[in-house]
Amino acid sequence: MLHGVSHGAAGDGPPLVIAHGLFGSARNWGVIAKRLAEARQVIAVDMRNHGDSPWQDSHRYRDLAADLAGVIAGQGGRADVLGHSMGGKAAMALALTRPEMVRKLIVADIAPVAYGHSQSHLIAAMRALPLEQVTTRGDADRLLAGTVTDDATRAFLLQSLDLNAPGGPRWRLNLDVLEAEMDRITGWPDDLDGRFDGPALFLSGAASDYVRPEARGRIKALFPGAVMAKIPGAGHWLHAEKPREFEAAVAAFLDAA
Repeated sequence: MLHGVSHGAAGDGPPLVIAHGLFGSARNWGVIAKRLAEARQVIAVDMRNHGDSPWQDSHRYRDLAADLAGVIAGQGGRADVLGHSMGGKAAMALALTRPEMVRKLIVADIAPVAYGHSQSHLIAAMRALPLEQVTTRGDADRLLAGTVTDDATRAFLLQSLDLNAPGGPRWRLNLDVLEAEMDRITGWPDDLDGRFDGPALFLSGAASDYVRPEARGRIKALFPGAVMAKIPGAGHWLHAEKPREFEAAVAAFLDAA
């Protein structure tokens, strides 16, 4: 079972389950989850091979979808589901394979297509960090800066560094499996040909190129009820760059009849 952090109290409606992206965790969504929990129960999860959830040998989207289904089954069997990037693909896979478990679907800045980029260079950078020289997060930031020059990316990665682990600092990420499964993570399963007819919001950053116009046909084929919207001034990390606008869009979609 995935590790989850619950916010708010169970109400009359279904809970909202949040699935983070690659190298992320439930804690990345803490502020947004708490704010959305003013109107509903919100459960942010650590995906497999991330955070405090179990490490597994596979990281395929059918597996990630089954993990989310297990969380929802423990919450009554039906939920609204929000996923960003990798978590968005997992949420889409869940909606296509277990549509009865999803009331409303929100996909943040990702499409049901394969992408040509890889994040293996970030895994290499994390592996190269000399953990024996790290005693503070400042140490880790300084040492990681030699290979990860972008401040925001470095800060994001360092959220998954456990400085207080027994035996010394360690990454709360299964780097071996994530690297081995990278092509599947950036890809999309060819055998997911189902259809989700429920309400779906595909919310993108206006400055991001992750959801290209040519992907819209594929989105509509799998999710006929999809509504597409963009947040001005936001890139791929739209929930971190424009959190209030992101929350407002999500809340309005969930609250609509």
